[in-house]
Amino acid sequence: MTASPLFPRPFALGTLLLIGVCFGSNHIAARLAFDHGTGLVTAILMRSGLTAVALLGVVLWLRLPLRPPVGSRRWLLALGLLIALQSLLLYSAVARIPVALALLAFNTFPVLYALLSWALGGRPPSRRAAALMGLILLGLALALDAPARLGLAADAGGPSLALGVALALGGSLVFAVALWITEHRLPAVPGPLRSLCTMALVCLATALGGLVAGQAGLLPGALHWPADGLGWLGLLLLTLLYGCAFSVLFVLMPRLEMARNASALNIEPIAVLALGWLLLDQALRAPQVLGALLVVAGIVLLARTGAKP
Repeated sequence: MTASPLFPRPFALGTLLLIGVCFGSNHIAARLAFDHGTGLVTAILMRSGLTAVALLGVVLWLRLPLRPPVGSRRWLLALGLLIALQSLLLYSAVARIPVALALLAFNTFPVLYALLSWALGGRPPSRRAAALMGLILLGLALALDAPARLGLAADAGGPSLALGVALALGGSLVFAVALWITEHRLPAVPGPLRSLCTMALVCLATALGGLVAGQAGLLPGALHWPADGLGWLGLLLLTLLYGCAFSVLFVLMPRLEMARNASALNIEPIAVLALGWLLLDQALRAPQVLGALLVVAGIVLLARTGAKP
């Protein structure tokens, strides 16, 4: 089966920006759900389980074979386990350090993906692209108020800070590897089937891990249902937003040329800041606004870079 042609770059970047905004909106909905009694494992199971059911309906409607192509099963298994591990690492980081620092460390994945693709035989990033990636990371550091939060976290406890940052960076690396596998080892698997297998494996791994952790008392309250209507609304929204964003990303990824365009996903924490300001009355300081503008400017300039490295 031949690989699908790449999308035009403006369309690919626009799609990734929309996906990033959906992922950011999912964080706002998750905050609402968690504040109203929803357990962590419950949220992950709902979003992955319902997304898997919806994708199964798409696969059946399109009359796609449920049996993956020969040679792809071990890569599908690896992809599902990597996404489950990435969720575990990122949530573990958030439990130890401020969310802003965890997001900053995790959002290095576009840079790691570009370097990984280069190391495994892809095109090297141009100097202009590398400089713009650095500009985007600097903008993220300012937008997420990393210097102040880093100082507060360091005062609160050194070992937990180092461990939290290491976990977030580990999640970033794992996600970069998952992106590479999807783009380079699974392009022949139909997008809906690929996403279905991934979500089903994430759901299964989370269910087993959540039950074990709950029985051991490691995650108290992680399996609780929402306590009121707002909690159910948050759970529904995070399921829809995450499911749509994840499905679109992993269905279309082989056509989005992620090695060049993945930095557009860095819009996610900027969307979180903007939505938090609009919906949660969270104040923004001048350096954060400047950082957000730098991220947007970096993404726009990256879109204007030439096709050749």
